[in-house]
Amino acid sequence: MRIVQIIDSLETGGAEKMAVNYANALATKIEFSGLVATRAEGDLKHQLHKEVFYLFLNRKMIIDFRAVFRLRRYCKLNKIDYIQPHSSSYFIAILVKIVYPKVRIIWHDHNGLSEFISNQKSFILKIASHFFKGIIVVNYKLKEWAQRELHCKQVVYLPNFTNNNDNVPAKTILDGEKGKRILCVANLRDQKNHFLLLEVAELLKKTKPAWTFHLVGKDFEDDYSMQLLRVIKNKRLVHFISIYGSQNDITNIINQSDIAILTSKSEGLPVALIEYGLMKKPVVVTNVGEIPLIIKDGVNGFMVDVNDSHNFYHKLIQLIENDELRANFGNNLYQTVIENHSESGVVTKYLNWIESL
Repeated sequence: MRIVQIIDSLETGGAEKMAVNYANALATKIEFSGLVATRAEGDLKHQLHKEVFYLFLNRKMIIDFRAVFRLRRYCKLNKIDYIQPHSSSYFIAILVKIVYPKVRIIWHDHNGLSEFISNQKSFILKIASHFFKGIIVVNYKLKEWAQRELHCKQVVYLPNFTNNNDNVPAKTILDGEKGKRILCVANLRDQKNHFLLLEVAELLKKTKPAWTFHLVGKDFEDDYSMQLLRVIKNKRLVHFISIYGSQNDITNIINQSDIAILTSKSEGLPVALIEYGLMKKPVVVTNVGEIPLIIKDGVNGFMVDVNDSHNFYHKLIQLIENDELRANFGNNLYQTVIENHSESGVVTKYLNWIESL
């Protein structure tokens, strides 16, 4: 079997990380595993294993014939059976399918908001789905939506997975006092709802001023991040919240933290949560997407409703004041991740599903 992952960029993000994870995991299990970045490279390129056949297209526009025919040549030369575009990269995959019909498309949908997409985008996706051989989704809501709305009926739910990548040099040093750091790994975008984090930080500042918040994720330098910086300044949280941008040494960063959080208002299955679990970190997260399939409230973490800043704050206080609870949550979450989100288990299900197509 010969499969190539397609992703718009290799900047640090959930879909991007999963494209790399699939390419790496498949490299030792099938005849050929490749990865193609269409628009931009990024830090995740350095996490690709040497066995993965990599190509950067440097695509400049929506319809870039040069990029399409480079990808066609890559697929033909390497006798590719399946191309697996992640999220919005399905469009270039369809263009390649038109000029190279032999290849089959497996669309990998990571977008936790797909069930709420605009009518225009929904229409385009419905047309595109005629070209799909199969669809992989990261939560059950997406599966229901795809089976109801799209023309490809071969839809499978596969949870995200990750692993500790010890090949990435440790370079990031977190600010704040050791033993009193709260980490949030999430790109700066509306879906991740950092404004809830700011409300919680404002409350925590009054009672536990030694504890600090650390935000790791891509800054798109848009209205969202500008407003975020403005609120941090207005609430006088500059000394309590550190922003690091996109970083590659996530394992090193998580190791330096004591509590890990997610404040999202919409999710699929966040890769960051799985990474927290692998590092045995206690978590406080919001009840969105597939998070309830991982977090059992009060057993392996705390889970609160979206935008409930006061409950979020009180759960943090419980973890801050109870070292034993933090350790228990961390160990229990680790067991959950190992049992249900291991690379070997997910990839085995994936390959069996591909063969069934």
